[in-house]
Amino acid sequence: MSWSEVALLAVVLLGLALWWVWVAASRLDRLHHKVVASRLALQAQLDRRVRTSLDLASSGLLDPASSVLLADAAFAVTTAGEPPGLAEEGVPGPTADAETVAVVGGPSPAEAFALTGLPAERERSESELSVTLRSVLADADTVAGLRSSGPGEELVGDLAGAWYRAQLARRFHNEAVAQAQRARRPRRARWLRLAGRAPWPQTVELDDQMPDGIDAT
Repeated sequence: MSWSEVALLAVVLLGLALWWVWVAASRLDRLHHKVVASRLALQAQLDRRVRTSLDLASSGLLDPASSVLLADAAFAVTTAGEPPGLAEEGVPGPTADAETVAVVGGPSPAEAFALTGLPAERERSESELSVTLRSVLADADTVAGLRSSGPGEELVGDLAGAWYRAQLARRFHNEAVAQAQRARRPRRARWLRLAGRAPWPQTVELDDQMPDGIDAT
């Protein structure tokens, strides 16, 4: 084999190697975008659950103690991850309307496009909201009383729908994270730094078990 043929073969092999790296890096980039998109979808459904919880707490359909507990748990979600002292700078309390609270608790642009899942404090507060909702709606008579009126039936239906979609969104997000992790785990992906400086994708782990007394619609 002549030197020209060897050089041509080397160029071809190098081109194939560069093509493989480009394909692998592009696939990993798409998986990262999928992780971000699925987490944003999950966050939207969790935010909707918070708003519906606040609506239920302020509806006057629950007993006063349950209303206060639910409002406190929902408000804790909106302030999860906020810098200390933010409440003293004009952040509304548990009696604030749902739209105002939702804006205050929104993620920063950096957090919105991160691969690191939800902040640990947000996961804890979401889990605590689930526990509180299950406690408030554990009594079948309470749920039946809510469903006996038009507004109560609508609130329970909205809460069940948002909760169920949040469960599905978390499942899809965690599957997207698992796919990205599998793509980044091989040694060749680490040696070639196909992921660049992107952090390791993280799943979202929280208590999202629904009460037995409400049905997803």
